[in-house]
Amino acid sequence: MNESTRAHARLTARDLGGRLDTIEGPAGRPMEVWVGRRTKARDPYALVIHFHGAAWVAQQSVAALNDGTVAAVLNLGAGSGVYDRSFADPAAFDSLLASVDRAVTTSLGVATHAGRITLSGFSAGHGAIRRILREPRHRDRVSGVLLLDGMHTSYVPEGRVFALGGALDTNNLTAFADFARLAIQGKTRFLVTHTEIFPGTFASTTETADWLLRAVGLSRKPVLEWGPRGTQRLSLTRKGRFELQGYAGNSGPDHIDQYHAMPELLRALLR
Repeated sequence: MNESTRAHARLTARDLGGRLDTIEGPAGRPMEVWVGRRTKARDPYALVIHFHGAAWVAQQSVAALNDGTVAAVLNLGAGSGVYDRSFADPAAFDSLLASVDRAVTTSLGVATHAGRITLSGFSAGHGAIRRILREPRHRDRVSGVLLLDGMHTSYVPEGRVFALGGALDTNNLTAFADFARLAIQGKTRFLVTHTEIFPGTFASTTETADWLLRAVGLSRKPVLEWGPRGTQRLSLTRKGRFELQGYAGNSGPDHIDQYHAMPELLRALLR
């Protein structure tokens, strides 16, 4: 459905300057690597890897940091499953990082490698992040995670909602709970957002957010305030470097709002 209560403000594509290369990512899919004018020829460099959504939105969000961070954006298709499967082999993430390092080295003219690594996922893109975080050596390299209305899982039995006696398949959520505990301890940074959208055939981001809070022993604080770009924030949970924000809205535009709020939310994660 559509509604007109909220502004649903959208970013506008613009020239960011710098250098934009398209390289081969997992499953042979193209991955865009943007190196801005502020990126210095040094080793190491800061990197944001974003999964799912128009590449220019993520690139513009990284550019807004104004600190020379590099953006790598990968789109693999519809549904979180394809993202999860593409990183089932831990070597896939190693290969991705090596490919980005080569692209940045070429762009800067000096040998370099990624230092601070932040993973960002919108909607289905969370599937790649949950798989990457399951590998301890990869989790240890990730300094921050941003999930934009995209922490989903299946019901058990498949398709049976809570009201009919279903439960959550928590296998897809435990990696996020582990990372949240690290963030609560101040060892990583983790920001999760969700809307009120109820898909019906699989678990909503509200239901998974509730599970995550219970898993780490936290509870929501109700708020009523403006969020970025005309969104309406309804709840807030924060401890250490972990933060979960709940937003109003159960329509498609409310979902897209979360991606176009990435500049503000990414800045909040990395502040």
